[in-house]
Amino acid sequence: MEENIIISNLNDFIFCPRSIYFHNLYSGFDEGLYHSHFQVEGKIAHERIDSKTYSSKKAVLESVDVFSEELGLVGKIDLYDIDSKKLIERKKLIKKIYEGYYLQLYAQYFCMVEMGYVIKSMCFHSLQDNKTYDVPPPGADEKEKLKRVISEMRSFDLSNPNFSQNPAKCKMCIYNQLCDYYKG
Repeated sequence: MEENIIISNLNDFIFCPRSIYFHNLYSGFDEGLYHSHFQVEGKIAHERIDSKTYSSKKAVLESVDVFSEELGLVGKIDLYDIDSKKLIERKKLIKKIYEGYYLQLYAQYFCMVEMGYVIKSMCFHSLQDNKTYDVPPPGADEKEKLKRVISEMRSFDLSNPNFSQNPAKCKMCIYNQLCDYYKG
């Protein structure tokens, strides 16, 4: 049986598959050694969700573990409003909604539906500017795309000589000084 994919790694994989390797390599180290201020700010923004102290409303589920046996996914959601049946993914500041963000939210959706939750609406919430971006629940096309990315993740070979990096992404990567593909 294959290991489950961690939902947050979907965004990392879309950014750069090699970043997951470095993330796992450094997972036991003090994050202060390699996190940029963006990652530090994001982690701080998530503290209230992770500690389940964001909301005192009983109808708001915070930082719930989710899984999908069908897709082989595990992870956490940020918020789910039981009354409105709304799934909410929070980000520190959204300037652009990246493909990896969508895949994370779709993965959370499919996990929750498989677990028996009803989801009528979904959104991204940008904390810094308090903006909300509604996202329609995914359909069959989005599920197939998610399955393709999961398959690509499972078959990715770190040593593949045909790997091509995106120089713009490499420049922004917190691991770029460690990566032999970085040409900066």
